[in-house]
Amino acid sequence: MNVTDSMRFHSMPSASGGIARLVAARMRELGIQLAPLLSRAGLTIEQIDNRSTRLKVRSQIKFLELAAVASQDDFLGFHLARSFDLREIGLFYYVLASSEILADALQKAERYSRIVNEGISLRFNERHETAITFSYVDVERRSDRHQIEFWVTSLIRLCRQLTNRRLVPSRLRVMHNRAKTPAEFRSFLGCEIEFGSNVDEVAFPETIKLMPIGSADPHLNELLIKYCDEALAHRDQNRTTLRSSVENAIALLLPHGKAGASEISRRLGMSHRTLARRLASEGLTFSGILDELKVDLAKGYLTQGDLPISQIAWLLGYREVSAFTHAFKRWTGMTPRQSRAQGNAASSSEPAERSEPGTRVRSRR
Repeated sequence: MNVTDSMRFHSMPSASGGIARLVAARMRELGIQLAPLLSRAGLTIEQIDNRSTRLKVRSQIKFLELAAVASQDDFLGFHLARSFDLREIGLFYYVLASSEILADALQKAERYSRIVNEGISLRFNERHETAITFSYVDVERRSDRHQIEFWVTSLIRLCRQLTNRRLVPSRLRVMHNRAKTPAEFRSFLGCEIEFGSNVDEVAFPETIKLMPIGSADPHLNELLIKYCDEALAHRDQNRTTLRSSVENAIALLLPHGKAGASEISRRLGMSHRTLARRLASEGLTFSGILDELKVDLAKGYLTQGDLPISQIAWLLGYREVSAFTHAFKRWTGMTPRQSRAQGNAASSSEPAERSEPGTRVRSRR
């Protein structure tokens, strides 16, 4: 490994791996063999079983996606977040739980969330309401659903537990797409979700920020903040790569048909020529990134049976389904309908094929 490769490896955002370990426990519970799923995500059973090992954020996201298909649970991130013990978050949880009021806790969540996951940055805004936004750092947002739905649900649960109130968001927006708010999401969260937004955000009425936290402990909080600051001191603050910035900007503009190189470079604060030169220095081209992103998004959207192909075409910036079909066949050698049918057939057989010898696959909860 040369120096440049080494620098890139060490700059990859990592996570404590709590979500991945919850997924692994669920797969074992269902009798689904872990090793093949982990291998495809670039992980090992040893990494999962060693709780002190941090995992690459990209690998964790991939593992969630693979596990959702294997378990036939299209709401896996939400289901995991709805039921796990929040204390499993560790130091991050306790520094929030020992704060005095909810606004203090959310400010600390903004500062210390990178201890849990370097690939997601939280921003707390209390000007006109109490809002928390999520931004992906050095990780492509793309069509990720499970990790962000886990984070959003966990944050709402956390606010409820800290205040001992069933707080209901006044607004909940996410960037990925679903046809509508699933009934169980609406029942648990207490609100509709705006899918296909330009931001990942949870907002509450302004008044909740002053709610007291029953477990407040100023002395413990002061001590835990010192530990958190020491943990942050060992982490690089500037991780965003040009490729991830380009991909995240493209994803926002694709449905509007405006994801051209000129507009993307303008939004990134540089000229078209500068963007091309900087991408070339990394062995990349704008058109190559655009095509790779489109095919990845298309494959993700096609796994969502409730998204019609005409809507997928629009989400990718195509005004005609025929143009999308032609492009997809050029990328993959098959039409979108053929790819969806193939994916459905594979997912229906995958759990049984991957179960441990002599282990019966249990039905989902």
